[in-house]
Amino acid sequence: MRCSLSASQIISAGLAIVPVAHALSPRTEISDSYDFVIIGGGQAGLTVGGRLAEDTNHTVLVLEAGGNGDEYRERIDTPAYSYYDSLWTTPLNWKYYTVPQSNADDREIYWPRGKVLGGSSAINGLYLTRPGEGDITAWKDLLGDMDGAENWSWDSFYAAMKKSENFTAPSDSIAEEADIHWDTSTHGTQGPIQASYPGYTFPQVGYWSESLENIGISISADMYGGDNWGAEVSTSCINPSNWTRSYSRTGYLDPLPDRGNYDVLANAYVTRIVFDTSNADNLTATAVEYTTDNGTTTSTVNITKEVILSAGSIGSPAILMYSGVGPKDVLSDAGIDLLSELPGVGQHLQDHFSATLTWNNSVTTSGDIYYEDETDKDNELYLSYIDDAVAYVNATAIYGSDVSSMESSILASIDQYAPNSTYGDEVIAGYKAICNITAKKIFNSPTGIIELLFMNSDANGDIGITAALQHPYSHGRIYINSSNPLDYPVIDPNYLYNPADGTQHWRSNPLSNNLTVETAPGSDVSTDDEWVTWLRGAASTEFHPSSTCAMLPLELGGVVDANLLVYGLANVRVADASVPPISLSTHLMSSTYGVAEMAASIIRGFYNGVPLTQSSGSSTSSSSGSTATAAAKSAQTVAPSNSASSNQGALLYSWISIVLFIGLSL
Repeated sequence: MRCSLSASQIISAGLAIVPVAHALSPRTEISDSYDFVIIGGGQAGLTVGGRLAEDTNHTVLVLEAGGNGDEYRERIDTPAYSYYDSLWTTPLNWKYYTVPQSNADDREIYWPRGKVLGGSSAINGLYLTRPGEGDITAWKDLLGDMDGAENWSWDSFYAAMKKSENFTAPSDSIAEEADIHWDTSTHGTQGPIQASYPGYTFPQVGYWSESLENIGISISADMYGGDNWGAEVSTSCINPSNWTRSYSRTGYLDPLPDRGNYDVLANAYVTRIVFDTSNADNLTATAVEYTTDNGTTTSTVNITKEVILSAGSIGSPAILMYSGVGPKDVLSDAGIDLLSELPGVGQHLQDHFSATLTWNNSVTTSGDIYYEDETDKDNELYLSYIDDAVAYVNATAIYGSDVSSMESSILASIDQYAPNSTYGDEVIAGYKAICNITAKKIFNSPTGIIELLFMNSDANGDIGITAALQHPYSHGRIYINSSNPLDYPVIDPNYLYNPADGTQHWRSNPLSNNLTVETAPGSDVSTDDEWVTWLRGAASTEFHPSSTCAMLPLELGGVVDANLLVYGLANVRVADASVPPISLSTHLMSSTYGVAEMAASIIRGFYNGVPLTQSSGSSTSSSSGSTATAAAKSAQTVAPSNSASSNQGALLYSWISIVLFIGLSL
């Protein structure tokens, strides 16, 4: 007997999510065996599970370490609560920390990750930006002539991302006030994840793009169609029909009819994958072991076809290592029997490192409304507001005529700052390949290398601007140091190790007309050395770890091939943010949905002959918002920074440079 939770248990207080009749819900009892067992019911896991369950000839189980989240549903559903009633303080967060970072004041840096059905898509900031064609093409180029490499061309991956999306344009009033530009043809309109804009905004959001234009950063012409550079107001995962968060549970689980072939078990912490080792060169997964009582007892579920690892950039490599698959030295030191040596597991870790400057200001901010208990605090539209003004700035805008010399400097640093020999020749070769293609094909291109974010929700009513490095040349790793699978893995992003990592940031009119006193880092920080010192103590993660089960050739420290199969394992795939071999210039939500959609298409194609994702659900006829002018559409490049002062007579209120010089001895 299988017992579903009642429909009333998935309705939040005040903000109802109306379920489809007979909607699928998390189970309390499951079967002994399934065709597919998916480890991780987060963003990617529920996406893959929902798609595979469309084939009623297959049975599917998702095992999620966290709870179902129902007791926190109002906080999950309300977009603004991602700032004001954060789920980071609840059991829905893994609450990871890095090891002390030697180049960042020996700080242990906090890494929140979602531990709940929906994973980080249930607790994050809702940004739905996309990588550009340059990033994806570089990814595919790293695969060479590998079988299945065509799955990761821009056209294929673009279609996969759009397949997940259902775009809704902003209202005329929001579009005008926030200066929003869009092109419907670059969005999906039939997918399960709602992509839209808040129902409430502020004039400062509308000043964002104009301010950046004043210093030579043009309004984005095609941010969602492959050209990810310039300034924009991004889409967010908001359902405009009721102003609630749209995430993998509401998109890929709650609405599904119960076809009798799909189960989801919450509070099921996977401890290891069990293998048939009769063929040592090609192990076959036969079962997945998990615990629902913090390790007091364990249960096993058998598989007849495949295991799909979707436990994220931390969980997926950790589970492989606890299962005996990974670097020989790491497993030996942890007391784990080696079943399949795979040096790249947990390696190539890349993360967006960021720092935020803040100012007092002369206008009402979102933080003012909430923390000063103003009239709109409980307004449903106000509670849909999240910060969504972004910009992706390319190297030309930052370095101007010095781009070529900077590229040369980066290339010269790659050998010097490669991992040491104990990591293995394959990992070292992979590091060099990733960094070289990043320097040669991404750095000196229009692709954004720095993300700027407008922040309007500070508790002090301050306005902040965050600068985040998108393509780090400092790579780290995830590894284990214990034989107990309930112990957290070790997280070492190796921040600020390679001195090639750097960024700049500006402040300009008209936004600067609202800014008064700089509150962080403040007037005491002005010299290069003072900036570096401040950054070492203040910069942190942008919450975008990737690449720890990288899709690369085996000789480059790869973990999965272009069909997402783990090398040396006959029937285990990985489908989550750990797969892209390079850090992508974007928030990772859209690309992770893309990976998951592509994974489902590959698997269904293998077992059922269903064609791979192409253009289904991808677009409708082209249209644009009332403010998406022809001039904005034609703005394809970012002007060099050294021409900013003369750009259409722009007033440059102040020019603040943040340079992340890594490895400097202070």
